[in-house]
Amino acid sequence: MRLDSLTRTPTRLMAALLAAGAIGGAGVSAVGFAHSRVQAQPAPAVMAAAPGAAVALPDFSSITRRYGPAVVNISTVGSTQVADADDDSGGAAAGLPNDPFFEFFKRFEQQQGGGRGRAPKATPSRGVGSGFIVSPDGLIMTNAHVVKGAKEVTVKLTDRRELRAKVLGADPKTDIAVLKVDAQNLPVVTLGKSTDLNVGEWVLAIGSPFGFENTVTAGVVSAKGRALPDDSAVPFIQTDVAVNPGNSGGPLFNAKGEVVGINSQIYSRTGGYQGVSFAIPIDLATKIRQQIVAHGKVEHARLGVSIQDVNQALADSFKLGAPEGALVANVEKGGPAAKAGLESGDVIRAINGQPVVTSADLPAFVALATPGDTVKLDVWRQGSTRQITATLGGAADKAQKVADAAGAAPQGRLGLALRPLQPEERAEAGVPGGLVVQEASGAAETAGVQAGDLLLAVNGTPVRSIDQVRSAVGKADRSVALLVQRGDNRIFVPVPLG
Repeated sequence: MRLDSLTRTPTRLMAALLAAGAIGGAGVSAVGFAHSRVQAQPAPAVMAAAPGAAVALPDFSSITRRYGPAVVNISTVGSTQVADADDDSGGAAAGLPNDPFFEFFKRFEQQQGGGRGRAPKATPSRGVGSGFIVSPDGLIMTNAHVVKGAKEVTVKLTDRRELRAKVLGADPKTDIAVLKVDAQNLPVVTLGKSTDLNVGEWVLAIGSPFGFENTVTAGVVSAKGRALPDDSAVPFIQTDVAVNPGNSGGPLFNAKGEVVGINSQIYSRTGGYQGVSFAIPIDLATKIRQQIVAHGKVEHARLGVSIQDVNQALADSFKLGAPEGALVANVEKGGPAAKAGLESGDVIRAINGQPVVTSADLPAFVALATPGDTVKLDVWRQGSTRQITATLGGAADKAQKVADAAGAAPQGRLGLALRPLQPEERAEAGVPGGLVVQEASGAAETAGVQAGDLLLAVNGTPVRSIDQVRSAVGKADRSVALLVQRGDNRIFVPVPLG
């Protein structure tokens, strides 16, 4: 959830992918902040303590004093489409689908009501976020959603000067934007390396939650490389730093006073902080900034696959020694992966020698690559390892999809009534073979398979007949992995067997 506007209830990703649910939202206001003016100078390094020795806490006051002046307030003026005030359709909350993946707090936007057929009206909207200065001549980094739809952007410094800012470029895919103000000799932050962060390390945020200006909060790195449902290309830094609406675009500092991330999203059931916050790694943000400054746009690398995590049931199905890797659920026709020879059912276990432990590791690597780069993939296929070389393409607004298979169902029979596809059904679905699920019960139903789904493969082997399915299930030990297509989406569903 974007900090200045969004929350989202966590849920299983399988339902979202198979159902292909849309995303909508309702309006909410945001607040901003200001910071005290101080002299900028390098922060002292924190010495590592010997094992068993007492560990001193970082000097948060020193970091705030030295780098607070480089954190700025960003206010925007834009417009939004809202329904007529006397519309009897129920207003902004009307018509929201009963889907836990809906963004039910969406910045500067209200759901359009359909009552009386009246056209929505454009009304002024204002928002406030934050950012930080990265060059003395006025280059500023923030979140793309902070300046989305803005017609005017104003930057307020801690010495209370207000400067009109130009948006040099914004990349919605990574939620990074770069601004420029006409000024010289501005205070700047020091950029660190997010790759050097360790889980459990102290981090610090500066922002203005709920309008409380110059608020400093601290916590630890809870995890690294987190993939979220709405943005699998960003390997988020998860922290327990208290961030709330108003912190968007603000810096996340390490104990040395170096910026290691940009506070961007939270998970919350209430709209406020609940201990789970996410920041964009500064390594990725810097790469995006450099492209925006140089070219005014961003090109993302793309492998052209849909992937999902390998849980224990899938590992058993594919005879993997450990539940690790990125399972290829679908390969985009004519894409880089297809040209390289990747197939549905492959498990990518390493890329350029770097282990792929979870599916999030793959898009995290690709996000830092450039279109045209060549990568070497270690792939597990049909019980053996092989190496495949692929040339990454341009994203062209097609993000990799990360699916999350349904949890293990209770043991039992497969529970599927199947029939072959008719020729016209194959043509309509765009598949060379497969079977139609006429009825799902038992273990398959519990795993998430539904009537009307197409069963394309079992344990990575394409199926065209019911006998093939029986044979594959008969050879399986504890579970089978069913490649299921629903609409245009595909996912491997692990089904434990009794």
